[in-house]
Amino acid sequence: MRTRLLQLLITLLAVVLVMLGVPLGQNVAAAEQQKVVVDRIDDTARFASLAQYVTKRTTGSAPLIGKDERRETLQQELSRYHAVYGIKAGVFYRNGEPMARAPENWEIPETGDTREAFTTSLMSRRSHDPGQVWPWQDGRIVVASPVIRDGDVIAVVVTDSPTGEMRSRILHGLLLIAAGEALAMLVAVAFALRLTGWVLTPVRVLDATTHDIATGRLKSRVAPAGGPPELRRLAHSFNEMADHVQDVLEQQRAFVADASHQLRNPLSALLLRIELLALELPEGNEEIASVRAEGKRLARVLDDLLDLALAEHAAPDLHLTDLGQLAEERAAAWRPLAEEHGIRLEAHCPAVTGWADPVAFSSALDAVIDNALKFTPDGERVTVRAASSGAYTTVEVADAGPGLTDEELERVGDRFWRSGRHQNVRGSGLGLSISRALLGAGGGSLAYARAGTGGLEVTLTVPRHAPEEPAEGQAR
Repeated sequence: MRTRLLQLLITLLAVVLVMLGVPLGQNVAAAEQQKVVVDRIDDTARFASLAQYVTKRTTGSAPLIGKDERRETLQQELSRYHAVYGIKAGVFYRNGEPMARAPENWEIPETGDTREAFTTSLMSRRSHDPGQVWPWQDGRIVVASPVIRDGDVIAVVVTDSPTGEMRSRILHGLLLIAAGEALAMLVAVAFALRLTGWVLTPVRVLDATTHDIATGRLKSRVAPAGGPPELRRLAHSFNEMADHVQDVLEQQRAFVADASHQLRNPLSALLLRIELLALELPEGNEEIASVRAEGKRLARVLDDLLDLALAEHAAPDLHLTDLGQLAEERAAAWRPLAEEHGIRLEAHCPAVTGWADPVAFSSALDAVIDNALKFTPDGERVTVRAASSGAYTTVEVADAGPGLTDEELERVGDRFWRSGRHQNVRGSGLGLSISRALLGAGGGSLAYARAGTGGLEVTLTVPRHAPEEPAEGQAR
């Protein structure tokens, strides 16, 4: 999320800086060129004032008759101007013949910017401002002004200026703007990093806390992390909601545990009275046998409810445990019962480690193996395998029972749920729920799939690495 927000902010900042930098660069270039154009206009006006009083001129190819001091003065000024600044300058009569010029061989070309400026000035107007010259262009600036005597244009002053020095100044200005833009961009990126960190830090803390609560660490809370007032209020509201949810769950668990415990005593007394009543009835009475079986089933349900409440309430004591050895031990403990029912219980469990509560994991594995033995027919086998892959260690228990349909696989593990095809098998429908609660408290999980033998495969998964410590300020 931070990356996307940074991309958005940096893109907007870059667009703003470009929108400011481009006009600024254009203004800098235009200002530099305008200074040159104004200087050339002043120069042409000065030369026009000198040329205004030149009276003698050549006629066609005829040489100049007599001596015109004003013309000589004009020629000296133009020559000195060209020598100092390297700018071509000349005064040309209406027919294009030179009155004075520097260098001596400079002529008005038939086409191009110089001819256009000359033609415009013949109409008693100053030439148009030349187009903008950029540092990467090798252009020249041509400025022309008319020489007017008695209201008539008698000649035109033309200057043709090189632009190397001007383009250097423009380039220097553009580089300064680019450096300023780069510096502003760096400052903007640093500001964007601080801003996104300030805004998103409480969001990350809230996300981590939500994950902790979703994985069973109900005491986790959002620590104060600054940020906008709206997110601080959201964090406070989230903590209040988490407290309320935890209180409700604690009350629910306490109720289930208390109800299971309180019902166990009167149920035991009721079963005792049933046994006493059975002594006075004929041997093999079906009603007494049915009542006795239902009483025992109710006792198992109460015991399972109490186990489930304890599993959901107890805090895990996580250790780095050899789950392969633990699975071997539990398989060996169940093997006599399996052999009694004609079932082969096989264990293939190399030494693999994972972070788990050994007692809770053993209880969860017992419930899964017990469930597998219930539904496996005589002569078949139940297989227990331990393995590690990536960040997790797994223990798989596969049976050769009737298996489950796709719809049943989605519901297996729900409390009190049992397949309609297996109602005659003893049990309360809480065994797998207890296993899931025991594993979930320590960051593990329980998964179900079809086994290769056609039965059910249950996978117990725990992390291979130590769980992350709660963030500073969070409840543990």
